[in-house]
Amino acid sequence: METRKKLILKTCVLAGKIMMENGSEVYRVEDTMNRIAANAGEVDCVSYVTATGLFMGFKEEAYCLLEEVHERAINLEKVVAVNRLSREFAAGALSLEELYQQLLVAQQKTPSFHLSTQVISAGIVSCTLMYIFGGSWFDFPATFVIGALGFLTAYLVKKWLRISFLDMFAAAVVIGLLAVLSVKIGVAQNADNLIIGAVMPLVPGVAITNSFRDIMAGDLISGTSRGIEAVFTAAAIGMGIAFVLSISGGAF
Repeated sequence: METRKKLILKTCVLAGKIMMENGSEVYRVEDTMNRIAANAGEVDCVSYVTATGLFMGFKEEAYCLLEEVHERAINLEKVVAVNRLSREFAAGALSLEELYQQLLVAQQKTPSFHLSTQVISAGIVSCTLMYIFGGSWFDFPATFVIGALGFLTAYLVKKWLRISFLDMFAAAVVIGLLAVLSVKIGVAQNADNLIIGAVMPLVPGVAITNSFRDIMAGDLISGTSRGIEAVFTAAAIGMGIAFVLSISGGAF
């Protein structure tokens, strides 16, 4: 196959992979891949995207490029970077080779929020949502600390063990234990409020939203797989909390 056509496929698939790994919807990924190919002069392209893989090829060619998607996170900065580069390519500000190189840079060097910022933000989300859901100001500081530590636990377990859903289970166990302990020692009043607030940063809200969006757009395989993944994540959180509550009577 011609070198340029190969580069078109590599560029489209790289852009799609970055978007899929960082929380974009399937229809948006396919649209971006097709637009890049069209702007490169190849309108007779077909793309197929699932939650675990991307396919891109030309209708009149026997050659197809496949790229696996293993990691899935939420980093909208990378999605924005891909969209920006795609628009610049469409406007003629970038050549195809420059677009490919810029996508590689975006994949590797697009900054994310520092871990400390994420942990503090998780604490803020936890305590504010706890209050919105009917908690008291007295539980505010404890919920902030527990939510931050729960998020940090999930991050560290995922980084060290790399076992799906175990990070959510471990974080839920830590949250449950700290919530019960906080009430026992008198620094908080209601363990239920602490738990409800602290698990909020762990809830797979984006995955659930994207799942419904994909299903409504007709991407049934991706929508279903994302929905199942979200259900398993929620189940891991629930099992962690249930485990702590089942032993808390005797342990404390």
